[in-house]
Amino acid sequence: MRLGWAFILTGALATPASAQSDPLAPLPAQQPTGAPAQQAASAPAQQVLRAPVQQAASGFDGYRETLAYKARLAGVREATIQATIPYLRLNSTAIRLDRAQPGGASNPNAIPPFAPYKAKHVNSALIQRGRTRYRSHYARLLQIERRFGVEPQILMAIYGHETSYGSVTGNFDLVDVLATLAYEGRRREFFEEEFVAALKLLDRGTSRSRLKGSWAGATGYPQFMPTNVLRLAVDGDGDGYANIWSNELDGLASIANYLRDAGWKPDLHWGIPVRVPSTLNRAAIVSRLKAPRCEAVYRRHSQWKTVREWRALGVMPTRRSLPDHEMATLIEPDGPNATAYLLTTNYRAILDYNCSNFYALSVGLLGDAIAGD
Repeated sequence: MRLGWAFILTGALATPASAQSDPLAPLPAQQPTGAPAQQAASAPAQQVLRAPVQQAASGFDGYRETLAYKARLAGVREATIQATIPYLRLNSTAIRLDRAQPGGASNPNAIPPFAPYKAKHVNSALIQRGRTRYRSHYARLLQIERRFGVEPQILMAIYGHETSYGSVTGNFDLVDVLATLAYEGRRREFFEEEFVAALKLLDRGTSRSRLKGSWAGATGYPQFMPTNVLRLAVDGDGDGYANIWSNELDGLASIANYLRDAGWKPDLHWGIPVRVPSTLNRAAIVSRLKAPRCEAVYRRHSQWKTVREWRALGVMPTRRSLPDHEMATLIEPDGPNATAYLLTTNYRAILDYNCSNFYALSVGLLGDAIAGD
């Protein structure tokens, strides 16, 4: 059952025509009676925060009131609430795309090979375009590295992976899709928090037209969710503004700030390709650690050992190496008899950005190629 939350409006609640077609509502929303509308019309301009109560409105119409209540609790300005929430539109495309996301493989052992994914995301076009930007921004990228401690090629690789270097940032209205996905309910608490954060960005002066992005609510060059825009967007070129929508240096610096916040260790590479001997006893290096999140992702990683210990087991670098004392874990994304990788703790910072081994590996490898490693 979907119940609304009562709140007082200075005018009658507007219901856009698109909101009438609600793919989640079992029945058409009831038309409100005249009495509540009269009460709303006579309400004082100063809004009163009220506890949630059951009311007649249902479906997405009623859920707008829930969002307004939560926005008030979070301190969003009443003017922003009034200018936004009555006009929210349900985005059926966002619902369809969200429902198409895998909820978990039916066969957890049926893992596709990494090689086809790598070929798509570490290709010559992305490498060349990344190198061009890497060279043009090199002096500023070194400043960002000194400030945040993150390798600049990793920043460029994430930028390339997320938005094809700014050319594909998404054109969905963030406010609408976040409200829609919160209403859908699969991850309601998460999307309600992101919706409120988007309203706070409006409060801070970000224009509604700038708040465009993916169907899932990610925005700007770094593809940040609104809570991360509020918390981690930074100025990268010294002009005093953190503009992640049209300023590449601000976007790259914000990615660096994110990775530092996720635990990136300065002067440490993300990982290296290695050759694994056929004699390696894989059963002896299975990790017994239980990850607090993304368990299936971390399950593919071995125990942690020093690089020196891996060498003693015959696991040898194919190009660059890592310091012998560094701790690393092994992953074989294409199984035995193919290229494997020793991964440092900085790989886990990339996983924090997007918890997928294929994503993190391709970011690391794209970054290496951009830097010419």
